[in-house]
Amino acid sequence: MSVEPDLPGSRRHEHLRNFPPVSAWDHHVEYDAKAHPRKVPRSYMLIPTTCFNCESACGLLAYVDKDDLSVKKLEGNPAHPGSRGRNCAKGPATVNQLDDPERILYPLRRTGERGAGQWERVSWDDALNDIAGRIATAISEGRHEDVMYHVGRPGEDGFTERVLNTWGVDGHNTHTNICSAGARLGMSMWTGFDRPSADHANAKVILLLSSHLETGHYFNPHAQRIMEGKQSGAKLVVLDPRMSNTAAHADAWLAPWPGSEAAILLAVASYLLRTRRIDEPFLRRWLNWQTYLAELHPDAPQDFDTFLDRITADYAEFTFEFAADEAQVPVERIAEIAEIVADCDGRLSAHIWRAAAAGNLGGWQVARALWFVLALTGSIGGRGGTSPNGWHKFIPQGPNMPSHHEHWNELIWPREYPLATNELSFLLPHFLKEGRGKLDVYFSRVYNPIWTNPDGFTWIETLTDPDKIGLHVALTPTWSETAEFADYVLPMGHSSERHDTHSYETHAGKWLGFRQPVQRVAMDKLGEDYTDTRDANPGEVWEENEFWFELSWRIDPDGALGITKHFESPYRSGEKMTTDDYYRWMFEHSVPGLPEKAAEQGMTPLEYMRRYGVVEVDTDIYRVDERALTDDELADTTVDPNGVVRKPVTLDSVAPVFGEAGAVGVRHDDGDVTFGWPTPSRKLEVFSTAMRDWGQGEHATPGYIRSHVARSEIDLDAGELVLVPTFRLPTLIHTRSGNAKYLNEISNTHPVWLNSTDAARHGVRTDDLVRISTEIGYFVARVWVTEGIRPGVCALSHHMGRWRLHPGEGSRWVSGMVELSHPDGEHTWLLRHKGGVAPFDSSDPDSSRIDWTDPGVHQNLAFAVHPDPHSGMHCWLQKIRMEPARPEDRYGDVYVDTRRSAEVYREWLAKTTPALGPGGQRRPEFMMRPLAPTRRGYRTTETPE
Repeated sequence: MSVEPDLPGSRRHEHLRNFPPVSAWDHHVEYDAKAHPRKVPRSYMLIPTTCFNCESACGLLAYVDKDDLSVKKLEGNPAHPGSRGRNCAKGPATVNQLDDPERILYPLRRTGERGAGQWERVSWDDALNDIAGRIATAISEGRHEDVMYHVGRPGEDGFTERVLNTWGVDGHNTHTNICSAGARLGMSMWTGFDRPSADHANAKVILLLSSHLETGHYFNPHAQRIMEGKQSGAKLVVLDPRMSNTAAHADAWLAPWPGSEAAILLAVASYLLRTRRIDEPFLRRWLNWQTYLAELHPDAPQDFDTFLDRITADYAEFTFEFAADEAQVPVERIAEIAEIVADCDGRLSAHIWRAAAAGNLGGWQVARALWFVLALTGSIGGRGGTSPNGWHKFIPQGPNMPSHHEHWNELIWPREYPLATNELSFLLPHFLKEGRGKLDVYFSRVYNPIWTNPDGFTWIETLTDPDKIGLHVALTPTWSETAEFADYVLPMGHSSERHDTHSYETHAGKWLGFRQPVQRVAMDKLGEDYTDTRDANPGEVWEENEFWFELSWRIDPDGALGITKHFESPYRSGEKMTTDDYYRWMFEHSVPGLPEKAAEQGMTPLEYMRRYGVVEVDTDIYRVDERALTDDELADTTVDPNGVVRKPVTLDSVAPVFGEAGAVGVRHDDGDVTFGWPTPSRKLEVFSTAMRDWGQGEHATPGYIRSHVARSEIDLDAGELVLVPTFRLPTLIHTRSGNAKYLNEISNTHPVWLNSTDAARHGVRTDDLVRISTEIGYFVARVWVTEGIRPGVCALSHHMGRWRLHPGEGSRWVSGMVELSHPDGEHTWLLRHKGGVAPFDSSDPDSSRIDWTDPGVHQNLAFAVHPDPHSGMHCWLQKIRMEPARPEDRYGDVYVDTRRSAEVYREWLAKTTPALGPGGQRRPEFMMRPLAPTRRGYRTTETPE
């Protein structure tokens, strides 16, 4: 028996120990497992950091060997309020990434043609000077939008946005419109926030439109709390056409036809309305029901009872029978789910992020319909319900913050998509081919658009054209398909080799995590000298924060561009800021309660964060909308006719992260003034005025848009099916974990899931090869016949299909060698594998023990872009035709005609309604926008027609 970890605020009692106590973290001794049965003691420092293998940012403890400062293993950090010391396989597998014999250790510069695999080692100085010179020239010549930074999962909050803002560059581009933009739009129209935070542990009913236990972005922290909720008696309802682990745990699993989910949810909403099993006081206080009546029923009495009668009638068409027909499921199952939801007592925790919202034309209405159900049951913002992420996420500010600029980059925020919640990044190659602009410097940061995005061959065509992209800089710790087409490949640190802060909505609390380079921290503790993180990391691997500090100084060495001053130390005038300066100032001035918590333990705030790797900022956060405004917030305000409390603003004002500039609260009918919601009305908008104002009035209320893969669009007798590519193998996520051997050992086959009914129709069996034809080409995959997927639908995970063109590039743990050819002209492409995964010799003896062979199929290459005309979300689900493989087909083949890709792009672009909003606005100001400009930047010189 031993004492539990002496964590801040913990109770001390005797029990079996899960973690060494914090007091022993600087000197912890345990026996070397590899020396068993001999007892060989090893001395470690336990230094906290954060996992970087998905967006959960779970806490890790690195075991740093005191003899050589190597990281021997990583386990959970018990001080972390989100993950609570528990990790999935990806956290401990970080050690594989650190020790990967194929990782990139030195800066490289291309010497031949892009993609030819010809590289030379280059100094950091030479690379920085070249890149900085190009950026400085672009900025000096007023070509700010010729610089772009393209990131996948950032793993940090706000640092790079700050850098780009300092440069005056509207060049922050993300992967979000291939990930979650659909769900974000549906939620934004309701709440002004763009993502949910569900209180699963305290729920009575948990409703998931995802395989959330194993493959959601927050699957570890959320999975813990979903299971806690179930253990406390919560009912779990899952909508998923595939039998996932989550569905296996469900009390009610419904496998609907893809895209019908909004119809199901609206049928539940209709049932709640007609039976009046709704939270009327909540609806009366918080819905903008007056606007709903005035817009849709102007001749009716304008009172709440009439609103209820009219909205009930408006949604009467969404019967159980209608939903059952759309979903192709028994009507009794929908009635069962409706009854479970109706019995939630205001404690319905729900989540939609990717899944249906990411897969379907109009998928954003799935999120809109889900929040309708949440509103009707009064489950928004309370204990056991569903809140917005903005209540549970905390982003601190650093020193010397720059002011916002007025630039607007239409390569990222095009006029066709005024309601897109995020950048239209996956359309970038098409925009460049159309001549909408060019890029002088393009950063791809731990992001792999050739492999991750749809239509990857069009990306290759664009990345190899120097007239469209002048310089491509890949910031990455490991090789990727995209890095092969870069001009510089610059090695960046893995999760235990870099600094970042981050905060995510894991539960009804608020915390700030601190990722840090553990070997550098160990050097500090031992009194060893270093200049920067490169002295602690292997080779010349750098961390990005120091890279951006240095690059910014080189862009503006004399301060003439006004950049350098924002990267000066707040403690040493005129000197370059260090990471210690940056985070010391942040923790001292920008994190509520941290200085006091640190002082209680005799530490500085920076010392506290280096010791624990996290700080809990707040707990039990509910009903922030009901918070009374402070005197400072009320000062100099007026109340508009709709009850919105406003402060004066100008065109030089900047909108807050959420909400309109100047709007601070709402006055209710009873005279209360509260914070409210960051929507135009400061209430929950059952009628979206933004949809009306931007030319989409027919979609102003929660509705149902039939998907491009609706049942009526699929001819099963002609060999057509719906392909679902939006699910994950549980241990893999995108490019970052491809070099983790333990994860590849767990997940290393890549079959197409096919129901036995469809297998019989197509005359195929398990392990047979099939050709799957899309709009722009085809790919060849292997079948797995299973009852774990509904008939009419097949599925193939995103998370395999890695490949490499040259022996020295790419991870041999997971990728196969391929060759690219043009069988039918320069715009036709064929990817064919020359070999699968196989054992290889390296400094890691495990590489010779590889016993898997399947590299998987790069299906995304054969997908055309499908930008939803409202949200801009790429609609991932595919209408495909399946047939047995032809004699010339080989496993993993992918064939595409990029001329057809361009045609499909134009077909979907034609679905949009380009529009300027009120006053010539480019986009609603209340919607969150990364790197937001001033209000003046939101406007053009044009006026709406």
